[in-house]
Amino acid sequence: MSIFLPDKLANRPYFFDQGLRFGCRQCGDCCVGEPGTIYVSPPEIEAIAAFLHLPVDEFTHQYLYPFKDSYSIDEDAQGRCLLFDDGCAVYDVRPLQCRTFPFWFSNLRSEAQWRRAARQCPGIGRGRLFTKAEILDMINKSIYL
Repeated sequence: MSIFLPDKLANRPYFFDQGLRFGCRQCGDCCVGEPGTIYVSPPEIEAIAAFLHLPVDEFTHQYLYPFKDSYSIDEDAQGRCLLFDDGCAVYDVRPLQCRTFPFWFSNLRSEAQWRRAARQCPGIGRGRLFTKAEILDMINKSIYL
């Protein structure tokens, strides 16, 4: 597992030095509500389209809109991800952005931010213990999305 954060950031103490527990409950609380961007890379688009048994161009047309150098998954008028309907339709191949939640930089800036995220996500504080190294790796992977 490689961490690309500068050594001074990777080696400093954090409130999560002993790790954090998380277990996705597939409740969809992070998939619905406030509108947002759900970045998908070209390889992720191909994987999701294949998983849904759709040609890439059809999947792109039905579910995505242009964003940065690729696309974002579209949402309905209430902010619900189009791929969420009583559960994530593509959970096994969900995008990196979804796979790394809640271990995003914005949620880990402070213990207060983490507690705020926990009020929105019932999986925080439950499930397996993620190590500091795993957490930093997920931050690193998702920080540029």
